[in-house]
Amino acid sequence: MYTNKAIQVLDRMRLSNGAYTASLSNDYSYVWIRDIVYTVLPFINEPSDRYVNAYHALFDMFKTYEWKIDIHRKKKPIYLFEYIHSRYSTDLKEMPVEWGHAQNDAIGAFLWGVGEGYRLGQKVIRDKKDIEIVQKLVDYLECLQYWQAKDNGMWEENMEVHASSIGACVAGLNAVKILVNVKEDLIKKGENALRNLLPRESETKETDLALLSLVFPYRVVDRDQALKIVETVSSKLERTHGVIRYENDQYYNEGSEAEWCFGFPWLGLCYLELGQFHKASEYIEKTKRIVPDNWEVPELYVGGTNQPNGNTPLAWSVAMSYIFLTKMEDLAQQKIS
Repeated sequence: MYTNKAIQVLDRMRLSNGAYTASLSNDYSYVWIRDIVYTVLPFINEPSDRYVNAYHALFDMFKTYEWKIDIHRKKKPIYLFEYIHSRYSTDLKEMPVEWGHAQNDAIGAFLWGVGEGYRLGQKVIRDKKDIEIVQKLVDYLECLQYWQAKDNGMWEENMEVHASSIGACVAGLNAVKILVNVKEDLIKKGENALRNLLPRESETKETDLALLSLVFPYRVVDRDQALKIVETVSSKLERTHGVIRYENDQYYNEGSEAEWCFGFPWLGLCYLELGQFHKASEYIEKTKRIVPDNWEVPELYVGGTNQPNGNTPLAWSVAMSYIFLTKMEDLAQQKIS
C-alpha cells in the first residue's frame, strides 16, 4: 500500500537521536524545529516511538541551550543569534552561521506538539526537567512579547509581525496550559493581535501559505476567519504544481514564484477541518499529481518550470501528503461500509 512507502521515506530521514533531517538533499541536511513538528504529525493519534522520540530529542536539545533560554526569559534578544535557534546540525548543535533565527512560530509549534501530543496520550513528558523546559519556553515567549514581536516567520525571511507566528504561539500556549503556568492574559494578547492583523499575514503580505497553519493543525481561528484564509490562499496562491508561498516570492523564482508541493494536501486538510468534504476531495488528484511512485515528494517546483528543486524528498511534504490522502481514504472506506 502507498502509505507504507511514505513511512519508509520518512524513516530514511529519521536520525539516530530521534530527530528528523528536513530532506535527504545536501542543502537541507539540517534539523529544523518546525519541520520536525510537521514531519511527525502522521504519528500523533496513536502511541508512537517516532512521535515521542522526536520530542525527546528536541527537549534534550533545549536542555543543552537552557542557559540561553534562561537569559532570554528576562532579557529580550537583540541579535538574531541570541534567539533560540530555529535550525541545528544533525547532532542538534547550534551552527555559527548567520541565519533568520527569530522564528517565534517554531517555539509555538514545539509547545503545541508537546501539549497536543500529551493530550492524545503520547509520552512526550519524561520528568520534571521536561516540564521546566516547557515553562521556560512559555516565559521566553512572554519576554519576547510575541503578540507584537517582529520575527523572521515560517519562511525565515524579513523581520515583521507575522500572523502565522502569533497564531502558532497562541496554539502552543493553549496546548501547554494544562502542564505549566500560562497566564490567561498572555493568550488573550495573542488572540487580540491576531484579530487585528488577520486576514493579512503581515504588513507586506496580504495573504500567505503560512496562514493555513491557523486552520490546520492549530485551529486558532473561528470558522468565518478560517474560510476567508483558505479561500484567499486557494484563489490567489494556488498554481499547477502546488501553492506559492506569497506573491512575488523570489525563492527559486525563474520568471514566476516557486510552487510548493505541500500546499495541495495542506489546503485539502484545511477544507476537511471545515467539514467541506466536496472541496477537500478536489485536492486528492492534485496531491496525487505531486506524489511520485516512490513517495519522494519534492519541496517545490522551480517557478516557471516543470522541474522540482533538489530538496527532494522534503520530509514535511511527504508527511502532509500522507496525512491528507490517508484521511480521505479512511472517509471513503467509511462511506462504503
